[in-house]
Amino acid sequence: MKCEHCTRKECSKKTKTDDQENVSADAPSPAQENGEKGEFHKLADAKIFLSDCLACDSCVTAEEGVQLSQQNAKDFFRVLNLNKKCDTSKHKVLVVSVCPQSLPYFAAKFNLSVTDASRRLCGFLKSLGVHYVFDTTIAADFSILESQKEFVRRYRQHSEEERTLPMLTSACPGWVRYAERVLGRPITAHLCTAKSPQQVMGSLVKDYFARQQNLSPEKIFHVIVAPCYDKKLEALQESFPPALHGSRGADCVLTSGEIAQIMEQGDLSVRDAAVDTLNKDFQEVTLEKNGEVLLRFAAAYGFRNIQNMILKLKKGKFPYHFVEVLACAGGCLNGRGQAQTPDGHADKALLRQMEGIYADIPVRRPESSAHVQELYQEWLEGINSPKAREVLHTTYQSQERGAHSLDIKW
Repeated sequence: MKCEHCTRKECSKKTKTDDQENVSADAPSPAQENGEKGEFHKLADAKIFLSDCLACDSCVTAEEGVQLSQQNAKDFFRVLNLNKKCDTSKHKVLVVSVCPQSLPYFAAKFNLSVTDASRRLCGFLKSLGVHYVFDTTIAADFSILESQKEFVRRYRQHSEEERTLPMLTSACPGWVRYAERVLGRPITAHLCTAKSPQQVMGSLVKDYFARQQNLSPEKIFHVIVAPCYDKKLEALQESFPPALHGSRGADCVLTSGEIAQIMEQGDLSVRDAAVDTLNKDFQEVTLEKNGEVLLRFAAAYGFRNIQNMILKLKKGKFPYHFVEVLACAGGCLNGRGQAQTPDGHADKALLRQMEGIYADIPVRRPESSAHVQELYQEWLEGINSPKAREVLHTTYQSQERGAHSLDIKW
């Protein structure tokens, strides 16, 4: 496959084989500095794989590669150790936020319920010196609600002259980066502007929570536990919102696998089991009234389905109004930061178990959350306020390629 991308050379993702891994950055193991001994000094190096990434490896610059290598457990332990040694005036408040898609991984690894796995994870993190552990579900609620409002607005504005549909989701950083760096303006115009749950959580912790605790944002060290390595890149790319006074929303992103490795070094036993479930990478849903289809929705996961979607968009034969787009086949549960065998392949048995656990988690509508509604008023000064727009929405950078951006040759 060739694509017209930022350097106009042959795309690194020519073929996909099990033994072909494109590594963008190697993160050093979190050994204790200055020869200090510690029980976590044997952690393996974390690698960022791009074999399943939608972007070419040239989209990761040398500077970004260096920054990505610093997004590892060593940085986390550096802050933990500083808190134990330095003057209290220099201490950081450690906050860890865990993505919902990470919890089924820990549940499957430890053969526990999601509730018990989250308790074990929370207890372990606090035993290391973490002060607060949060669930990012509330941030996901904000992202979903803002996406809903934007879809309604786009639907009402859509016309032959102003084509605002389909709206494509923007919570997956791998997909967004591919759209920005490779596809350009014809596709980024369709991206939802609602910030991802990770970005919203960064503002919640460094703005709202910081003010509640009477802390400046730079006094908080915020760690995100996420299912994929692309979230590390997302943390680096995020702009500095004015409310955070030059502080990033997420200071460090660790994958579920990296956290599990730390837990294993602490002699916590793990067990794997398998159940059989079905995982679909392209799904369709329609809204009908009196036999007439009013709206068409779809979910497209993985490179092949996304390419099919882009080609249909190019030909004007894309019938959907709203599409959830995720870079990883199998969705976020199959992120490369979890459910991997030691040799870097997908642990299919563990993944099937995770899918079963995730499917059993009760679904709660975001608009039913009293906490979200309270935060809209208390934190954001109203549902449709200028502050809500500033905090919860973003803009995209595009490579202006015109017709070339969709001319992908197989």
